[in-house]
Amino acid sequence: MSVLRIGCGAGFASDRLDAAVELVARTPLDWLVLECLGERTLAFAHRDRRADPARGYDPLLERRMRALLPLCRARGTRLLSNMGAANPRAAAEATLRVARALGLSGLRIAVLLGDEVTDALDPATPLWEGGTIGDRGRPVGANAYLGCEHLLSALATGAEVILTGRVADPSLFLAPVVARFGWALDDWDRLASGTLVGHLLECGMQVTGGYFADPGKKDVPDLARCGFPFAEVEPGGSAVLSKTPGSGGRVDALTVKEQLLYEVHDPAAYVTPDVVADFSAVEIEEVGPDRVRVAGARGTPRPPTLKVTVGFDGGFLAEAEISYAGPNAAARARLARAVLEERMRSVHGYTGPLRIDLVGLRALHATALPEPAEAEDVRLRAALRSESREPGELLLWEVEALLTCGPAGGGGYRGRIVPQVTTAAASLPRTRIATRVEVLEA
Repeated sequence: MSVLRIGCGAGFASDRLDAAVELVARTPLDWLVLECLGERTLAFAHRDRRADPARGYDPLLERRMRALLPLCRARGTRLLSNMGAANPRAAAEATLRVARALGLSGLRIAVLLGDEVTDALDPATPLWEGGTIGDRGRPVGANAYLGCEHLLSALATGAEVILTGRVADPSLFLAPVVARFGWALDDWDRLASGTLVGHLLECGMQVTGGYFADPGKKDVPDLARCGFPFAEVEPGGSAVLSKTPGSGGRVDALTVKEQLLYEVHDPAAYVTPDVVADFSAVEIEEVGPDRVRVAGARGTPRPPTLKVTVGFDGGFLAEAEISYAGPNAAARARLARAVLEERMRSVHGYTGPLRIDLVGLRALHATALPEPAEAEDVRLRAALRSESREPGELLLWEVEALLTCGPAGGGGYRGRIVPQVTTAAASLPRTRIATRVEVLEA
């Protein structure tokens, strides 16, 4: 049985599109997977769907589909993505409209439904971080991390496009491998091998040198045109990783090892909906320029429950900024910080959390490192989160007032207030989750 060629066309919601187009155009692929859904992204999607029931899917979906659908059809490449986010059915309908506008008659889109489990949750359900769902209020949305088994029925439809909501990242890549080679869903070593491939591909350019790059320490050629990765997966589970021919970036033992450990708390027990994978004895071998062979993952039985991301109404986030530059900029920014703190606390009586950073004075480290004495330009950034808009409106007002109320030289004000959805994690027995597949045709 021949190898399966599967590529990654996105590693997060705002990933590049031109690199995905080049991957499909230059590489014969059986599957192109676009992994676009993080917990933060899903929370934003729930927020968007609350504002407009027709939204809640990846806002770049239509643009990506316009560019990729004609290429995928011409090349015989099937497309699989979790761009459905909080509204997979609407994502499928939007894709259908794009296909019809492009004249792609007969194009079939399968949508996997059932990851949203809000109605299956109980207020007494414990959260991983402590407390219960009821302690945090009423969920605005909750999604289970579906696995390979849930995707197989969608793949079996033969649809050219498969859209989902929350599916575990490596499971998106594992499902086509399982379907192609007929692996049993309790063949733990093979499932772990496929999960290894999915984990290495899921973050896009991270394994081809993008997030790896650190000039002078880990140099990456032509980073501006870094290519996306693909894998040639063998029936036994081993695979060779590479990247778009002629693209920038690099694929070698170092980039693969770095991605192998990314977001893996225990390399000997990486828990997914499909298998508990052991990567501790994985073999990594460079077999050619930008070609790395991986093998040797092992697995044990999958957990009896699935992880659930629960979104809650987070009120409003207010952010406001103003800049100080030139001689004594740091001192003026510190004075502005003190004035703002006093105005919010003493004048307005605000007692909630308030964060004020001086960007340019080690702001990313918060209090971990002392501020340097001086800087030529400093950006004051203030932020708060509250249940109502009023505290945020006061914050924006006070920061903008610094333009004329002092200290001297403030400029470049901007501010915004946006609704928030916070997230927490819980678990749900697999028996509480029911999925279904719908097929649409252009």
